Amino acid sequence: MTIQSTIDEAKSRYAVAHPKSLMQHQKAARVMPGGNTRTVLHSDPFPITLASAEGCRVTSIDGQTYVDFLGEYTAGLYGHSDPVLKAAVQRTLDSGWVRGGHIEQEEQLAGLICARFPSIAQIRFTNSGTEANLYAFSVARAVSGKNKIVVFEGGYHGGVFMFREAKSPLTAPFAFVRAPYNDWAGTEALLNANRDDLACVVIEPMQGSGGCIAAEPEFLYQLRRWTETNGTILVFDEVMTSRLASGGLQGAYGITPDLTTLGKYIGGGFSFGAFGGRADIMERFNPLKPGYIAHAGTFNNNVFTMSAGAAGLSKVFTPQVAAALSERGEQLRARLNDIARTASFAMQFIGVGSLMNVHMVQEPIRSIRDLAASNLQLRDLFYFDMLEQGIWPARRGMLNLSLPMGSAEFEKLANAVAHFVDKRRGLGT
Repeated sequence: MTIQSTIDEAKSRYAVAHPKSLMQHQKAARVMPGGNTRTVLHSDPFPITLASAEGCRVTSIDGQTYVDFLGEYTAGLYGHSDPVLKAAVQRTLDSGWVRGGHIEQEEQLAGLICARFPSIAQIRFTNSGTEANLYAFSVARAVSGKNKIVVFEGGYHGGVFMFREAKSPLTAPFAFVRAPYNDWAGTEALLNANRDDLACVVIEPMQGSGGCIAAEPEFLYQLRRWTETNGTILVFDEVMTSRLASGGLQGAYGITPDLTTLGKYIGGGFSFGAFGGRADIMERFNPLKPGYIAHAGTFNNNVFTMSAGAAGLSKVFTPQVAAALSERGEQLRARLNDIARTASFAMQFIGVGSLMNVHMVQEPIRSIRDLAASNLQLRDLFYFDMLEQGIWPARRGMLNLSLPMGSAEFEKLANAVAHFVDKRRGLGT
């Protein structure tokens, strides 16, 4: 049997198992293009619709329950029903919302973030990581008086800042220069060539959407040295990676960028984004100063986000908990790679701490260029097989841990991967 015929068979079983999701998709397609308003959640032949969630599990309208290893693309760190966050939200419900004024919780959350990230002297909130990066890029250009922005192949900084192989027509019209990830010689040449009009360099310490490809620490050190020497603003996009250590990967590596962008889990499950950094840069937003830069946003200090975010960082996701979760992730990924090495086809799990991605390629992965030989059909089959085993992954093979998970959930994932390796033995060879 070929891989394609195996996938066709898996899709047929999928369709039979999810008739209500199919009906819901057809209804949604009448009022939304493709039946969705968030492309990454679409899945061929149609997406599963979720009805409820609790702890680290999600349940579909078809009645199947899955262990949630998607984790809302890293935003679901706390799971779906943390009692501390629930209590904070309930207090907010009781005290009223959309107040149109300053609230105590925004200062509390800001203080917690500044204490964790030494690079962040001051911070401003937005509603998403995309917004956070938009403002970081814009203020870097305003402060420097320069135009160009160095980004990296495979990078993702939000819905209008995608730098994959094919250029998106929605990419915002900044003067971007694409550099090769984890390739210092190639990157240095571009930095030197564009030095005179270079506003900032922006990088994910681990490319999340790109497949959990980690930047090599020495590569990040070289970037920091070059930008410091040349007076160029260095931006770390830690929208995904801030959860991988108490102070993000910048803290783990001892690197201090000029600006940092945040998002995802910090809002406790509500819409969240933030950008912060050096005091002299952030002070440009101070409305008490002449010529200040205005920064608006109706929901920037949304009371639900501020309350849940402050409760989560102060009472649940402590520095000790952050370190423990990353260590558990390292151990789980090592176990999954032990299983992958027994496969008859190329397969490996890469990532850092509690974030990982499966790739069907044999050689080490240092950039998206190394994924050119990846067997995408096998990765698709992995997705369908995981669903049948009660695992909820990203279609692209991303797997993220959440705090409610324990040994039972890790065992279930390991068994599902072992089942896939055994059941699909011989394919892709």
